[in-house]
Amino acid sequence: MKKPEFSFKKHKGEFLEIVRKTDHETLAIWAIDCVERVLPYFEEKYPEDRRPRQAIEALQAWINTGVFKMANIRKASLSSHAAAREIGEDSAARSAAHAAGQAVATAHVPTHSIGAAIYALRVICRATDPSDADAAIAKERDWQYQHLIELVRKPT
Repeated sequence: MKKPEFSFKKHKGEFLEIVRKTDHETLAIWAIDCVERVLPYFEEKYPEDRRPRQAIEALQAWINTGVFKMANIRKASLSSHAAAREIGEDSAARSAAHAAGQAVATAHVPTHSIGAAIYALRVICRATDPSDADAAIAKERDWQYQHLIELVRKPT
């Protein structure tokens, strides 16, 4: 069985150009939206562990206030990735926690939003029957791409 494709190969040139031209806040919103679609895979399995949710909340706080404290962003990101590592086995829940960790890092480096989207694709892969994974990943990737375009075109 071939490995699933997590990149934005289909839209690569156009996608990277959109990301390059998109403002920091819009990429952060996009990262949150990508992660919100898959975070339930973590939260349903580990309802007491709020670290990935807190990472998303930290990013949302930066969007809402414009206040950037590197110590808070770094702690939220590392905590979410630690939640993923503690899971151990490769799973949808683990990838969801990594997605949240990447998303919050978008406050520091805008292109971390791409990492959040790619980890979200990994969640879909791990949560889907292998025979349907390629189609599910393609569907989610297309949603991510179209959603970013919608956010960019949205009047402010």
